[in-house]
Amino acid sequence: MTTNTTTNGTDVTATRLDFGRSAPKAFRALVAFDAAARQGLDPALVELIQIRSSHLNHCAYCLHMHTNDARKAGESEDRLHMVAVWREARHFFTEREQAALAFTDAMTLIADAGVPDDVYARAAAQFGEGELAQILALICTINVWNRVALSTGKVAGTDER
Repeated sequence: MTTNTTTNGTDVTATRLDFGRSAPKAFRALVAFDAAARQGLDPALVELIQIRSSHLNHCAYCLHMHTNDARKAGESEDRLHMVAVWREARHFFTEREQAALAFTDAMTLIADAGVPDDVYARAAAQFGEGELAQILALICTINVWNRVALSTGKVAGTDER
């Protein structure tokens, strides 16, 4: 249960629980929810959404995992570098991807302003109801995974999956 982690640039050793081992039913339910959320979605879009949410949540563990997954799936380095600044680099992303990224921003930062009507309408114009529901579920799952990783002191590049 001891994890070496970095908090605000300082190395610390903290005793953190292993979520999967400590709450196996909840962990398995989250894995199943995540798998269900991905069904029918373009794998490249899935990774972009997960990368963006992980940026916003400052989750290095998930960011490292999902950028590696995206690379393995053929995603370009240029696009991966631009996800963090997608609004300023729109030409790297399709209209559908931009709508999904805007929806991801709004849902991940939901306490700031909710999901504004224009953001929702933009996403709804690009995705059918079922696909939009899957994207909503995916954004929920990555936000949960980010919170689990951050709360349990997961360290990027170690002990993935």
